[in-house]
Amino acid sequence: MKERGSLGFWLYLMTDCMLFASLFAVFAVLRTATADGPTANELFELPMVLGETLILLTSSFTCGVGVLLLRRKQLVPAVSLLIITYLLGIAFLVIELTEFTSIIDKGFDWGTSAFLSSFFVLVGTHGLHIFIGLLWLLILIALLVRQGITDNLLKKAGLFALFWHFLDLVWIFIFTFVYLLGVAA
Repeated sequence: MKERGSLGFWLYLMTDCMLFASLFAVFAVLRTATADGPTANELFELPMVLGETLILLTSSFTCGVGVLLLRRKQLVPAVSLLIITYLLGIAFLVIELTEFTSIIDKGFDWGTSAFLSSFFVLVGTHGLHIFIGLLWLLILIALLVRQGITDNLLKKAGLFALFWHFLDLVWIFIFTFVYLLGVAA
């Protein structure tokens, strides 16, 4: 039974890979379809996105160390690092929503151009995954505080870490493909 749950989660991650691959393909096709609207170079603020990237990468580190500490049965430092991971995830989402708000405040939204439609869908889908991950992490932290370290919670923490690291990997592609190449174009 234990292996089936892990296999199911790996299958889920593969479907997420296909989802994001599709969104990247759509963005690749539509990234120059600005309909005389703003281009990536005109909209994106690289220092803010670089800060966002560093926050998410740091959260991946704190998550990984937190799960390692759980495996070593060190509950308090592990939960502390998972709380830091949660707070970093919140900071990431706040920056992402600030960017979306800034673009919309300039008078541009997903309906302005195919480029912005694909941008909002790709980056927004990643943000939605971060939000879901934060809900999962909050529940995991609450269960750890209430029940302590159990084999079941160790497995769930490991699966969460896998999910969180996957989101980091997707973000590296977004940062490179959407932001860096968009500003360089």
